[in-house]
Amino acid sequence: MSTATFSVPGIFCSHCAAAITGEVRNVAGVTSVEVDVDVKTVRVEAEPLDEQAIIQAIDEAGYEVAA
Repeated sequence: MSTATFSVPGIFCSHCAAAITGEVRNVAGVTSVEVDVDVKTVRVEAEPLDEQAIIQAIDEAGYEVAA
């Protein structure tokens, strides 16, 4: 199982976390999504880990991954 953590500065509340979680769970292979509102990160476990698909899912939820 591979893990990646993404910085998402636009996370401010539990609604943000729920929107991101809902979109990222739809990415093939994702087994776990943890959104930390305080640190503004999204930690994803997946096999295989498709970072581009996860970034796109976060974008579709309305949030931008920091470079």
